[in-house]
Amino acid sequence: MIYTKEKTKNICFPLGGIGTGSIGLSGNGELCDWEIFNRPCKNTRNGFSHFAIRARQGGETTVKVLHGDTNENLMGKSCRSESFHGFGFGPLDTTLAGFPHFRDVSFEGHFPFAHMTFSEEGFPAVVRLAAFNPMIPHEELDSSLPLAFFSFEIENVSDSPVEFALSASVRNPAKKGVNRTVSDGTCQGILFSSVDTRPDEVGYSDLCLLTDGDDVDVEEYWYRNYLWIYKDDITTYWKNLLHLDRMPQRHYDTAGEGDHGSVVSYVTLAPAERRTVRFVLSWNVPIASNYWTEGRIGETWRNYYATQFEDSYATARYGMEHFSRLYERTRLFADTLASCSLPDPVRDAVSANLSVLKTPTVFRLEDGSLWGWEGSLETLGSCCGSCQHVWNYAYALPFLFPRLERSLRENTLKYALMDSGATSFRIDLPPRREMYTKFACLDGQMGEVIKWYREWRLSGDNAWLVQHAEQVFRMLEYAWSEENPDCWDRDRDGILEGRQHNTLDNEVFGPGSWLEGMYLLALACGAEMAAALGQGEREREYRRLYEQGRAFLNTELYNGSYYYHKVDLSDRTQPARYGVEGLYWNEEAGQIKYQVAEGCLIDQMLADFHAHLVGMPCVFDAEQKRNALQNLYKNNHKTSMREVTNMWRNFSLNDESGTVMCTFPEGARTPAIPMMYCEETMTGFEYAFAALLISEGLVREGESVVRAVRDRYDGEKRNPWNEIECGSNYARSMASFALLPVYSGFTYDMTRDHVGFAPLSGDGTYLFAVKNSWGQFTLTPESATLALYGNPLALRSLSLPDAERITAVTVDGRAIPFAVKNGEIIFENTEIKETIALRYDR
Repeated sequence: MIYTKEKTKNICFPLGGIGTGSIGLSGNGELCDWEIFNRPCKNTRNGFSHFAIRARQGGETTVKVLHGDTNENLMGKSCRSESFHGFGFGPLDTTLAGFPHFRDVSFEGHFPFAHMTFSEEGFPAVVRLAAFNPMIPHEELDSSLPLAFFSFEIENVSDSPVEFALSASVRNPAKKGVNRTVSDGTCQGILFSSVDTRPDEVGYSDLCLLTDGDDVDVEEYWYRNYLWIYKDDITTYWKNLLHLDRMPQRHYDTAGEGDHGSVVSYVTLAPAERRTVRFVLSWNVPIASNYWTEGRIGETWRNYYATQFEDSYATARYGMEHFSRLYERTRLFADTLASCSLPDPVRDAVSANLSVLKTPTVFRLEDGSLWGWEGSLETLGSCCGSCQHVWNYAYALPFLFPRLERSLRENTLKYALMDSGATSFRIDLPPRREMYTKFACLDGQMGEVIKWYREWRLSGDNAWLVQHAEQVFRMLEYAWSEENPDCWDRDRDGILEGRQHNTLDNEVFGPGSWLEGMYLLALACGAEMAAALGQGEREREYRRLYEQGRAFLNTELYNGSYYYHKVDLSDRTQPARYGVEGLYWNEEAGQIKYQVAEGCLIDQMLADFHAHLVGMPCVFDAEQKRNALQNLYKNNHKTSMREVTNMWRNFSLNDESGTVMCTFPEGARTPAIPMMYCEETMTGFEYAFAALLISEGLVREGESVVRAVRDRYDGEKRNPWNEIECGSNYARSMASFALLPVYSGFTYDMTRDHVGFAPLSGDGTYLFAVKNSWGQFTLTPESATLALYGNPLALRSLSLPDAERITAVTVDGRAIPFAVKNGEIIFENTEIKETIALRYDR
C-alpha cells in the first residue's frame, strides 16, 4: 500500500533486528523513535540525525533534507516542557521542518521493507529509498542484527550531468563521547562511542555509520557547540554542504556531548543514469537492566547481539559485507509473502504485525532465548515477562522462527514452572526460577500445553518432547492438583470451577465456554503427547476428562444462539472463597462483578481457533458452532462505533468499524458491572475471531473483521506498523499471521514428515514454513509445487486436494515412486533440496 500526504501522518516503520530495539522511519522520512537503548522511547529523535542530498548542476546548487512536509503539530508537540520548546513553539527543531525538503513524498511499506520516493518539480533527481532490516525465516542471527540498512537510488531526471552528494548525519547519544573515523578498505564511516562508561556497564553505547561508496568524505565532527539555543553546529554543517566542494575533515581531541558527524558519498550522473548509494547504521548497547521490579532494579544482563559482535563497527562491517545477500534473502521473503493469494487487507495484516518482533517489545537474552513484553509504553515496557496468555495469540514465531518460539517454552519450564505444577505467567529479568505472579493463569497455562503440542508437531523432535514431557504433563495436571488453591477442576470431571485468572485481567468463577474450551483442547493435546510416549494410562485419563468436559460444554454452555459463561452472579461465596470478595462483590447490586455471564464473548470459541492451527479436532459441536459464530458476528461486529458506549480504551471511534469484546444481546441478563474491556476493539482478539470465521467457511464475515482493523490503521489515524492494545507494538496483534495457514489450508505433522495444503480458493500461491525450512506452495488445476527457499526438508507424505488424481511426482527434477492412500500422496522418506512437483491428470 502506498501512503502519501496526510496518510503518512502516523507512520513509524521500525528498523531493527529481533530483540535489538529499533530506529523508526517516519512517513515523511525522518529518523524517529530511537528505541535502541534497551527500552521504548516513543516520539524521540537523536539530535539532527538525518539524510540530505545536494545537487550541483551548471553552477547552481540545491540542498534538501530527504524529508517530506513535517507531520508534527504546527503548534508544537505537547511535552509538558518548562523550557523553550514544545507546545507554543512550533515543531521541534530536530524535525528539520524548517529546512528545504521535498514536496512530493510517498511511503510504501511491505514489511520488512519500507520504500520511499522523494521528488519535486525543478529538482534534477528522483531519490528512491529502500530501508530494511533482514527478516529471513529460520535464520535467527541475520534476522537479529542491530542494524538499519538504507539503499538510496538516485536517478538524474534532468537533461544534463549532475554532481550529487548524499549526506548521512548522526548524533553521538552518549553523555560523554568521541567520534572516530573507521575504515576497512572497502567501507568508511564513523564510530560514535561512549567514553564515560565501560562496555560492561549500564549506559554504555556505541553507534556506527558506514557506507561503501567509491568517493566519500568522513566529517567526524560538526562544528562543536554546547549551547542548545544557538545552532552553530547545524548552521555550519548546512553551509558547508551547500557551499563547499568537499566536507571538512574536522577532528577534536577531547570528548564531547551530543556531537554530530556526517558521512557523505559523491556521485556524478549523466541524464537518465541511476546510481545506488548504501549506508548501514548499527548500534551496540550491550548491557540491559531491570528498571521495573522493586527490589531488582539495577540487575543486569547482556544482550544476545553483544555476544556475537564486539561492537557496532563489527556489526556494521558484517552488514555491509553481506548487504547484497541479506537484501536478496529478505527480498525473497517479502516477495513470497506479498505474492500470497490473499485479499489485500489480509495480506496487509499478516505482513504488518511481523514488525512487533523488530521493536523494543522483544529482547533476546544472552543465551539467545526470546523474552517479550506485552507491548511498549512511551518510555517503559508494558507488562513484562513473555506473558503466557498474550503470547498465546501470537502465531508468527512458531512458523518463521521456531527455535525462538521453543526457547519460550523451555524458559517457562526452567524459570516459571513450580513443583506444584503452577506456572508464573510472567518471567522477570534477569530470569530466575520464581513464582513472579501471585497465581497461575488458566488460559495462559493451558495455552502452554497446547503450544508444546504445536512445537512438537512443527519440529518433529521426539527427543525434545521426551526430555520435557513430565514437566508439560505436570502443568496440565495442575488443573486438578490438591496444590492448586484455585480449584480449577478439583473434582476431576473435566469441568472448570473455582477461580480462573485469565487474559482479561480478572477472575472468572464457574464454567464458561472460553476457558473450558482451552482446558479441553489442552487435555486433547496432552492425550496425543501421552499416546506418542506410550503412556496409555495417562492418555486414557486425559481423554476421559476431555469427553466429559466436551459433552458438558456443548450442552450446558450453549444457549441456542451462542456459547456463554454459567455463573450465579448472586453467589457471594465464590469470590469470598478465594479472598477477593472486596474487589469482586457489588454490594449495591448484590452481584459478582467482572463476569462474562450471559454475554456474547468474542473468544467464546477461541479453542477452535487454536485447534485448526495445531492440527487437532475441534472442541465445539460443528452445527452449534456455526450458528454461534454467525450470532457472534451479528452481535459484536459494529459497522460504526457511534452508538457504542465504551468506558474503556478507545481503539476505534466514530464511523470506524470493529468487533467489540462482549455484548449482551436482547434477552441476555446484563450484569450491573460486566466483564472488563467489554466494548473495546482489540486487534489480536479480532484476528483470532476472523481466522475462526474463515476456517469455518464464513469467509465474507471474517474478511470484513480484518478489513475493519486495517482500515483503522490507515497511516493517518494510526500507524499501520503499530497495532495498539496495552501500549504500542502489542504482541497479541501477531494473531494476524494465523490467517496465512488458514487461507492456504496448511497442515503439518513433522513427527511423521507430513505436510498438507487445501487452499480456500481452490488454488493459489502461498508462503509456508515448517520445521527448519520455508518456501512457496503453488496449486493450479494441472499441478502442485513446493519450492524450498530454506534448508532441505525431508517428507514422506503430502495431503492435497484431489490427491487421487496425481499422476507423477518429481523431487529436484527426479521422478520418484508414490502411492495414494486415504487422501495422502505417500513416498519413501525423501529429502527435498529445491522443489517437489506433482502433476494432476487432465
